This record gives sequence, structure tokens and C-alpha cells, in this order.
Amino acid sequence: MIKETIPVTGMMCEHCEHAVISQIQTLPGIKKVKASHKKARVEVQYDETQTTHEAIKAAIVEAGYEPA
Repeated sequence: MIKETIPVTGMMCEHCEHAVISQIQTLPGIKKVKASHKKARVEVQYDETQTTHEAIKAAIVEAGYEPA
């Protein structure tokens, strides 16, 4: 199990947070995800045998935001 924090630019409100969370939760192996537009980051806990850091970053881009 991996826990990591990914900086994300472009989130302005709770709707933005929800969009990012919803997109990341579509990936297999996601255990917890929390987004904060105020802190400009996403905290993710996931099973590294089912998904990758790169897949999570791609999901953030798919939601319309930019991972750092």
C-alpha cells in the first residue's frame, strides 16, 4: 500500500475537488483519496499492484487539472 501527495494546479473550489476525486476513484486499487483546492494537492492511498502513480496523474489530467 502506497500513500502519496500529488500537487495539483487549477482546482478552485469543492466542485473541482469532487471532479478529481471521482476520476481517481475509477482506477483499480484506490483505497482513499482526498483533494484540497486550498492546499492545491491530492492525497492518495492505493495498492501499487493494481495502479500506478502515472495512472493517477493521468486521471487528474482527465478531470481537467494539472498534476505537478
